[in-house]
Amino acid sequence: MYAITIPEPGGPEALVWAEVPDPVPGEGEVLVEVAAAAVNRADVLQRQGFYNPPPGASPYPGLECSGRIVALGTGVSGWSVGDEVCALLSGGGYAQKVAVPAGQLLPVPDGVELTDAAALPEVVCTVWSNVFMVSQLRPGETLLVHGGASGIGTMAIQLGKAVGAKVAVTAGGPDKLARCAELGADILIDYREQDFVDEVRKATDGAGADVILDIMGAKYLERNVQALAVNGRLAVIGLQGGAKGELNLGALLTKRAAVTATSLRGRPASEKAAIVAAVREHVWPLISGGRVRPVVDRAVPLANAAEGHRVLEASTHVGKVLLTAG
Repeated sequence: MYAITIPEPGGPEALVWAEVPDPVPGEGEVLVEVAAAAVNRADVLQRQGFYNPPPGASPYPGLECSGRIVALGTGVSGWSVGDEVCALLSGGGYAQKVAVPAGQLLPVPDGVELTDAAALPEVVCTVWSNVFMVSQLRPGETLLVHGGASGIGTMAIQLGKAVGAKVAVTAGGPDKLARCAELGADILIDYREQDFVDEVRKATDGAGADVILDIMGAKYLERNVQALAVNGRLAVIGLQGGAKGELNLGALLTKRAAVTATSLRGRPASEKAAIVAAVREHVWPLISGGRVRPVVDRAVPLANAAEGHRVLEASTHVGKVLLTAG
């Protein structure tokens, strides 16, 4: 088969379409023929040499894909050859085939095209595990989503609204904010022109955000704590603004607030399977019912993954960038 390899770290040109050995599904795994994969920030970091796959994972980038099952490993039940699926991966999505633990598979939801389903697993599992399983967002609360026009952001808006929360977003410029509004965002904040702390406080009569989903890390840490409501929960899932910041514990104590930081890729398979099972139970009915949908900005051929990375790094997209096979 062919896959996108990274012989040496570097820019998008470091992604090389090359012939590699076919993967073989182990016990409890299935082999998926990839129809599409999605581009994530983690893939960019891996290409640059900053985010190696966990031990035992595929060396090729790609944390989510969609496709059809072409082979079953021993001990797999509940799935059949020919099933259309999407999958949460530790790596290997940028390839013609990938071996996936059965616990990380999801059926393609009703009403979603096979290729578009590649935009779902990583973002849905990230949002559901952080905003709902950890931070326990409840109806009537306010959710602040940084990077509202990103793949994570567009999904967080929809899921927040689906459970009856008020959703605030930050994004760069009126066009992206308009797209966030179309998805249901209630409070629109242009981070280039506005202070999100002030805007969230104004929109909540001074209360602040009950849950904040943050991709920036250190750069936003102090202001995120300022923006939290009493009993607020800050979930850090990205470090685009740096990894080291100063945390005012006094402010947290006063607000009885909490800060969590998680990543998905390096979790044990059992934890990923539990998240996937929760997503299938709680989110898949929302997608099949048309209340939540994947947001796909564009698709480019898998062999030209470098172009997909250029689009992501330019930050002109809204939603997900896909890489399609064939």
